[in-house]
Parts: sequence; C-alpha cells; structure tokens
Amino acid sequence: MKELHLALIGGPQYDGLLERLPAFEQQTGYHLQIDVRLPHVELNERMAKDLGTDNGQYDLISTHTKYCPSQAEHLRPLDELVSADELNDFVPRVLELCRCSDGIDQTQERLMQLPRNFDARLLFYRADLIDAPKTWEEAADQMRKYTRGEFYGFAFPGRHSGLFGTFYELLGMAGGDLFDVDLHPIFNSAAGEWALNFLYRVHTVDRVTPPDLIENWYYDEISGGFRAGDVLMVGDFPGFYGLYQSRETCAVFDQFDVAVYPAGPAGIRKSYAGGHSFAIPKAAHEPEGGLALAKYLTSPEVQWQESNVGGHTPVRQSIFEKMKATQSGQGAASERNVRRMTALEETITEYAMVPPKFAQYPLIEDILWSGVQEAMTGQCTVQEALVSMEKKVQEVLP
Repeated sequence: MKELHLALIGGPQYDGLLERLPAFEQQTGYHLQIDVRLPHVELNERMAKDLGTDNGQYDLISTHTKYCPSQAEHLRPLDELVSADELNDFVPRVLELCRCSDGIDQTQERLMQLPRNFDARLLFYRADLIDAPKTWEEAADQMRKYTRGEFYGFAFPGRHSGLFGTFYELLGMAGGDLFDVDLHPIFNSAAGEWALNFLYRVHTVDRVTPPDLIENWYYDEISGGFRAGDVLMVGDFPGFYGLYQSRETCAVFDQFDVAVYPAGPAGIRKSYAGGHSFAIPKAAHEPEGGLALAKYLTSPEVQWQESNVGGHTPVRQSIFEKMKATQSGQGAASERNVRRMTALEETITEYAMVPPKFAQYPLIEDILWSGVQEAMTGQCTVQEALVSMEKKVQEVLP
C-alpha cells in the first residue's frame, strides 16, 4: 500500500477535515500518514525549517496564501497539473491569491496552491447587552462600560500573526496601509499612530482586555473566551462558527450576534483576509497522490462539509451559493446564520484587506507584531515603535 506523508494545520477550526481522510483512503488505496499537525504559527515555522531539506519530503502540506511565497521555491507549480475546467468553480479572486512567483522566475506568477477557504474576520458581540457598534470609538465606549471583574470588553490575539492582523485592520480603517505600490513602508503615519494608540488605550489605559492577553490569548482562546461568556466582543474567523452553532460548545448561543466590523476614523471598514490552502513540495515521493488528495480536499463534497458543519467560507462559487440558499429558515439561529453569510459576503467583497505577496513577508509580520506589542504595553511610545518598525522592515525588504 502506498503512503502519502502529510503536514497539516491543526486546531479547532481545522480538525474537522480529518474526518474526510478515511474516505480518500478507501477510494484510492493510499494510506495517509500525518507526520506533522500543528497550529498555524508553529506549522509555518516548521515548514520554514523542513522544506528544502531531507525532512521536507511531504507529499502534501497545508499552507496559506500569505506564507506560500516564502515557500514557493520548494513547491511544485500546479498550472500544468490542474485543468482550467477543474478551476472554473473557484472564486477568481481567491485563485489569484494562490498565484505567486515560483521563487525562480520573479516575473511570472504561477498557481502554487489549491485553496481551502477564505478567512476574513467578523465582529461577534453580545447582542443581549449592546447593539453592534458602528465605529471603533463607539465600540471602545461599550468596552469600558461593560468590563467588570473577569468579564472583558474586548479580546484580540496578543502576539504573532494574530496581533499583526489586528494592527493591520486598524491601520487600514484609519486610511493607511503597510506599503505603497513600490513596496516602500508607509505605516509610520497618522493612521499607524491611531491604530497603535487604540490598542494601547484598550489594553493598558482602559484595561478592557484580559490581563494575560499577551501570554495566553490567541485565536483559539479568543473564540473560546467569547463562547464561554467572558468577553463582550471579539473579531473571529468563519472556521470557528461550527462551535457557535451548539449550546454544548457555546454558552452564549442565545445571546450573541454577528456583524461586519465597525468603521475606523477614516469612515471605512477593513478585515484582515487570506486563505488556507494545500501545496505539493518538489521533494514529494508521491506527487500524483498528493495532487489527488489536494483535489479531493478542495472538492465540492468536502467544501460543503467544511462550510456547512465547520463554518468555513467556501471558495467554490457553487458551494457559496448553496450555503446562502440553505441558511434561511425559522428561528433566531437561522436568521443569525443568514446575517452571518450576508456579513461575510459584504466583508469579502468590500472590506477584505490582503497583505502583499512576497517572499520576505513572514519576516515583516514578525517585526510588526513585536513592535505593536511593545507600543500597546507601554514599553515604548507609539512614535518610537513606528520608527523602529519602519527601520527594521526596510532592512529586510528586497
């Protein structure tokens, strides 16, 4: 029996996919060996160490549209392996995100991954206590009003990509961005100051966030804390929504609602976005099997389960339309599902903020989240943080 060796992302949002693997084994005769299953940050660090070495001979890996460019020189382009007909059902914008330089020819983008989902955060809030805030200043007022004891007004990831993403969203909602069209950093700006000052205010001045936010709160804890009834509002990803649909896993099942993000001082909304995906390393021993598995895991059948049961945003147009058509029904939960799908579609269409694609991007995230953390905890002033972040980013840019 042939084996396929896999490196997969793990965590509550992603583990539902494991239920689909035995069916592939039965259909194809392959045995699937999961060599690596790690949370997003740890998986990206592991792939950075393994790919291009003897430890990187996986037949399929989980990756992400923002991290794939840093891995591309070790991955197989898929343009000649996947036909146009097989790609027709995928959302064109998501497919475009799956293209990047293969690390050899910098002038041409190639299809380096097949998309699994499209992630964009929405606002989850306690509808029994507040209406959805229209602006972040209104949200901050609500956070201060309701923070009491171990009930917190707001929570967001305190480190790594999650903290970077929160800063990136606020930067965009203040009218700023990371880079200009020539990849020159432009975040040391009035927009950058507002974003850092907002995070400093809610965490250090107003103290509406958990006191151990930096050390202990990341994506899983944000979602889990809100569902446990410990937080007034959070930004959460679609893949957690399956856990919101049952009282057994959501203590606030009857008390929460979902909306698009509040607007920033520029009067606009932005949501940090991108997509998880699958790619085949050049060192794969069974590339044909890896490709067959990638196609299976992004098939309509699997996409339907991931979106209908798990809550992921499907990247097949047919499945997205099917999801919208089946969300309507009687009862408050069904009506909330309709609002969620509407908010997702609005966010993806109008507010999605996607980082630029280039190989050094993971280094940029590391520099920025570290600087954001220093500013929001008062280790340095906001302006000192921005100057330092800008200098470090310029040093690693191509």
